[in-house]
Amino acid sequence: MIELLNVTKRYDDKVAVDDVSFALKPGVVTGLLGPNGAGKSTTMRMVLGLDHPTSGRITVDGRPFRDSPTPMHTLGAMLDAHAVHKGRTARNHLQALAVSNGIPDSRIDEVLALVGLTSVADKRLGSFSLGMGQRLGIATALLGRPRALMLDEPVNGLDPEGVLWVRQLVRSLAEQGTTVLVSSHLMAEMAQTADHLIVMGRGRLITDAPIDDVINRFTRSTVDVRAPQPQALIDAIRKEGGEAVTNDDGSLSFTRIAVERVGELAAATATVLHELVAHHGSLEDAFLELTKNDVEYTPSTQGATQ
Repeated sequence: MIELLNVTKRYDDKVAVDDVSFALKPGVVTGLLGPNGAGKSTTMRMVLGLDHPTSGRITVDGRPFRDSPTPMHTLGAMLDAHAVHKGRTARNHLQALAVSNGIPDSRIDEVLALVGLTSVADKRLGSFSLGMGQRLGIATALLGRPRALMLDEPVNGLDPEGVLWVRQLVRSLAEQGTTVLVSSHLMAEMAQTADHLIVMGRGRLITDAPIDDVINRFTRSTVDVRAPQPQALIDAIRKEGGEAVTNDDGSLSFTRIAVERVGELAAATATVLHELVAHHGSLEDAFLELTKNDVEYTPSTQGATQ
């Protein structure tokens, strides 16, 4: 388990992380979200002991990560996949880490195969593409068979097949009991990967909740209907507490009522439907609503046209 308790980090007069507390549990994929400047990277660096909190406490398996006797077995991390020696080969890079952490050479071949880099294992890292560098970063994080895994923007530079592979990998590891934290700006991908969300803004914790709860709480689902004679249906829906709005194109949008109930009421009122479509809130909608007051960098649209 990774746990933060009342963690604050200051850089001179700037508060990068402000009294943040949360706990990451085994067997769960937790997504770490936030606008630029939210404090996500600083938080992950503090978990690894690369930055030290100004106040508060961070533990991995009950102790500060820097005190772990077997760090790569405790927590595998990828914060910057390209912070490597460009003159080394992929195999050399992994060998150096394996030797210093008491990991057998056989594990090097296993992780190279796992991330699809066996054929380029002896190429120098300076020749690697962005996607190949990401795969090596993930291989490095997995080298010690860690009980916890922390990945910052793991699908950056990967093709669709690679994105799917990362998603399946982290979910498989969580199913085996690994504690997984993934930071990303890709809302659609996070919606398919994470079980739980931690959202930060301007260094503060905004929410810490299951992903479905976040979407349901901070978005509104609508049911769009086209009907030649809708009044009886409108009256029935309003009677049950639903709200109805007539759109410019003549269609209707119902809120505060489930799509299944709209269909049942249409049948009960003998309303002919030409169209019935449910629009559920998305993680992107929820994220934008959650962070609308916490965006540090807000571009202007003035002067966008030439």
